[in-house]
Amino acid sequence: MALRDSLANYFDFEEHGTTLRTEVLAGLTTFLTMSYIVVVNPSILVGIPGEKPGIVVAGYGPGEVQSMLAVVTIVAAATATLIMALYANRPFGQAPGLGLNAFFAFTVVGALGIPWQTALAAVVVEGIVFIALTAVGAREYIIRAFPEPVKFAVGTGIGLFLAIIGLQAMGIVVDDPATLVQLGPVATDPVAIVSVVGLLFTFALYARGIRGSIILGIAVTTALGWVVANAGLVGGDAAGRLVAGGASATYDITPLAGAFVVGLADIEAFTFALVVFTFFFVDFFDTAGTLTGVAQIAGFLDEKGNLPDIDKPLMADAVGTTVGGMLGTSTVTTYIESASGVEEGGRTGMTALVVALLFLASLAVVPLAAAIPLYASHIALVVIGVVMLGNVVDIAWDDLSYAIPAGMTILVMPLTYSIATGIAAGIVTYPIVKAARGEWRDVRPGHWVLAGAFVMYYVVRTNTLA
Repeated sequence: MALRDSLANYFDFEEHGTTLRTEVLAGLTTFLTMSYIVVVNPSILVGIPGEKPGIVVAGYGPGEVQSMLAVVTIVAAATATLIMALYANRPFGQAPGLGLNAFFAFTVVGALGIPWQTALAAVVVEGIVFIALTAVGAREYIIRAFPEPVKFAVGTGIGLFLAIIGLQAMGIVVDDPATLVQLGPVATDPVAIVSVVGLLFTFALYARGIRGSIILGIAVTTALGWVVANAGLVGGDAAGRLVAGGASATYDITPLAGAFVVGLADIEAFTFALVVFTFFFVDFFDTAGTLTGVAQIAGFLDEKGNLPDIDKPLMADAVGTTVGGMLGTSTVTTYIESASGVEEGGRTGMTALVVALLFLASLAVVPLAAAIPLYASHIALVVIGVVMLGNVVDIAWDDLSYAIPAGMTILVMPLTYSIATGIAAGIVTYPIVKAARGEWRDVRPGHWVLAGAFVMYYVVRTNTLA
C-alpha cells in the first residue's frame, strides 16, 4: 500500500484521472506493441549482407552482431524511457527509431560509405548537441518554428518510407530498370510467398486488436519459413533464404560499446562535420515529427499543434541517443505505438516506467533476435507504415498552402529514400507557397531561415559527398 501511494503521489495519478492498475496495463500494452524493435533494429543496422552493408564486426557472424545490437537496443530504450517516466512524466515509450536506423545503415554507411564507427560517433556528437540545445530551450523554439503542415505530414512520409523498406526485404517489391520498382515474384519465390502470408496474418491480428500482434506475426512468419525450408517443400538457395543464417548469439557488446571513439579518432574533419550535420537535421526533425505524431494520436497537442512542455520528452530522447550511440546503436526517439497505451488509459510516466522495466526483462530473449530472418522482422515496418498513414486526416487538404508542403513531404520522403529530403521539401515549399498566395503574415522569419538552411545544406552536401 505504501508503494502504491508513493507512486500515486510521484506521478500525480489523481490529477491525471488514472490509477496504478490502469497505468500498468497501459505500459504492458505499449511494450507489446513496440517490443518488435528488439528484433527489427538489429536486422536493419546490420544492413543487407552483400548488398547494403551496415554494422559489420570483423570476426563475428551476422547473428552474433544482431544479438549484440539487440542488447544495445534494449539498454538504450530502457534508459530513454526511464528518463521519460521519471523526469518528463509522460506515457511515451522510447527506443532506437525506425527510419533513423534505416538512414544510419542505408544512407550514411551504405550510400555515403562512412565507416559505421564514424557514424556512431556522429550520433554521439549530435546527441550531446541536442542535450545542450534542449537544456537552453532552443530545440523547443525551433520545433515551434516548424511549419504546421509539415508537422502533420512527417508521420505519413516516414510510414511510406518504412513500408517500402519492408516490402523490399520481403521480396514483394523489387527493382526494375525501366520503372524503378515493380511487383516481385510473389507467386513463385518462397520467401515472397511466406512473407505475404505472414504479412496478411499480422494484419489480421492487428485488425482484431490483439496485443503484441506484430511480434506474434514475426514469430509465426519465422516458424512458417522454417517449416517450409525443412519439410522438403523447397530446396537449395530458396531453403537457405527462408531461415536466418549464423544464428549464434552473444551478450558481449564490447565490440560495439565505445566503438564511436574509434570513429572520432579516424575522421576527416569536414566530412565528419557534414555527417553530424546530416544526423542533426534528420534526427531533429524526425524526432520532432514523431513526437508530435504520437502526441497528436494521444490528444496531447494544443490548438496550435504544439506539445506543452515538450522540452522534457526531448531531453529523454537526447540522453537516450547519446547513451545509445556510445553503446552502438542509432538515434532514440518516441514511438508512435505509445498511443496504444494512451488508449488503454495511460496518462503519466508510470506507463513509461512499466515499459522500461519490461525492456530490461526482455534481455532474456536476446538470442531469439539472431534467429529471425530479415523478411520476417521487416513485416513490422509495413504494418507500422500503414498505421502511420492515418496522420493525413489532420492536414487541411482544401488549403493549397497546406496541401502542397504536406504533399511534397509525404511524396519525396519514400521516393528519395530519405527522411531528411522529404522534410526539406516541405519546409522549403511552405514559405514560397505562402508568399505566392500573399499570406505573408503566416510566414515567420524562422520559416525562411529553416528553408535557407536546408538549401545551403543540400548544395554543400551535393558538392562534397555526392
